[in-house]
Amino acid sequence: MEASHVEAGILELDFSMGEVPEIFQNGLQGIFPVGLDSESRGYQTVTILGEKIFVIGGSDEGSNLSIGIRIFDKSTRKWDVPTVLGTKPTPSKGHSAVILNKERILIIKRDSSPDDCVWFIEVDTPFVREQKKILKTEVVAWSKGVKGEGPKPIVISGPSGVGKGTLISKLMKEFPSTFGFSVSHTTRAPREKEEDGVHYHFTERSMMETAIREGKFLEFASVHGNLYGTSIEAVEVVTEAGKRCILDIDVQGARLVRASSLEAIFIFICPPSFEELEKRLRARGTETEEQVQKRLRNAKAEIEQGKSSDLFDHILINDDLEACYEKLKKLLGLDGFMEVTYPSSPKTMELLPIDHLVSEMDQKVLIQCGIPELGKTSKSLFILDASAIKGGAPGRTRGLNMYAIDPFADGLNGLKQLQNPVY
Repeated sequence: MEASHVEAGILELDFSMGEVPEIFQNGLQGIFPVGLDSESRGYQTVTILGEKIFVIGGSDEGSNLSIGIRIFDKSTRKWDVPTVLGTKPTPSKGHSAVILNKERILIIKRDSSPDDCVWFIEVDTPFVREQKKILKTEVVAWSKGVKGEGPKPIVISGPSGVGKGTLISKLMKEFPSTFGFSVSHTTRAPREKEEDGVHYHFTERSMMETAIREGKFLEFASVHGNLYGTSIEAVEVVTEAGKRCILDIDVQGARLVRASSLEAIFIFICPPSFEELEKRLRARGTETEEQVQKRLRNAKAEIEQGKSSDLFDHILINDDLEACYEKLKKLLGLDGFMEVTYPSSPKTMELLPIDHLVSEMDQKVLIQCGIPELGKTSKSLFILDASAIKGGAPGRTRGLNMYAIDPFADGLNGLKQLQNPVY
C-alpha cells in the first residue's frame, strides 16, 4: 500500500496489495475500524466532508478500476452504501478527488481523454437533497464535467393535435445544423412507419422503470397508459454534438424539466380554440373514439395549466401554421439570420497521465502532471477553473475551463496562460 498524498481532507490510497493502510491504523484509528479495506483491492480516495467520509474507488476489473462509493458516518460509526444516481464514468486506472463548495466532489480520472477526465459526485446539491426525501435513503449522484455552457435547450409543449410536431419538423428542416431533436423513450408499441431511435426509443416497461429509478431520466410521465420520458443522454448527445436540443414533451414533463438543473427556454403551443383542436385530432384518424375522448380531456387540462401558470416563458397560438412558425423563429432569434452553428470543444490536450497531483484554491484546481524531481518543476501544469460551473445531476455540470500555465510564473496569481483553453 502506498499513500499518494494527504491534503484538504483528501487521502489517496492504493490498495492493490490488499493491505490495511498504516495511516488508518495510526492517524485515523479513532474513525475507522481495523481491517477497513482488508478485502478491497484497487485504488481508492478518502474524502472527509464534515461528519461523513467518502471512500471512492473499487476493486480490480481487468487492467482498470471501477469507481464505487461508500460512506462512513463518524457520528454513528457506521458504513453506508448510498443509492448512486446518474450515469457513472467508465473505469480508469485511478483518480484524484477535490472537494468543491461542500456540495460536490470533483473527480479527475487518470489516463483519460479531455472529454472524459472530469466528473463530479454530488453529495449535497438541491437535486441530491430532493432525491433523499423521495427515496428516504442516502443518495449521491454522478454528473459529467463539460467545457463551457453549451446552447440552451428548447422545451416545446402543447396538447395533442396542436401542431407542435409540425413546427419542430419545419424548424429542423430549415436549420439542420443548428438544432437536434431529443428522441424520447416510450413503452407503447410503434405505430405504422415509426422507426426505433428516430421517432421514439421503444423500450420494455421494466427496463424503463429501472432506468428511471437509477436517475437516468430528466423527466417522465404516464400518458394514456404508457410511460414516456426524456433520458439525460438523449439531451446531452445533441448538446455535445454542438446543436441546440429540442424537447417535445407534455406540460407534466415540462414542469419536471423546469424543476431540474437543466436551463432551457420553455414555449407552449396553444390551439385557437378547443373546437379546432378536436377537429384536428379527429382528422388524424389514428385513435379510437375512446382514445380521442381521453386526449381531449388531457388537452383541456394542459391548456389551462399552460395559460395560467408561470411555467412557460412564451405562449404561441397556432391559428395559422406559417404565421406561428415565423413567430417561433423570431422568439429564437432566427428571423432574417443565417443558420447558427455552435463551436465544439477543442481537443488539444493529450491523455491526462496516471502520475498527476491536484490541489484546490478558490475553486481553481491546479493539476500537476508527472511527479516532479527534487529541484525541478513539473513539465505540465494546468488550471481547471470550476468557479463558473452550473447545472449538474441529472444532467451535466457545465461551465468548466482548463488552461495550460507557465510553470515558471511567479505564484498562482501571476500564472501566464500559454495557450487557449484545452478543455
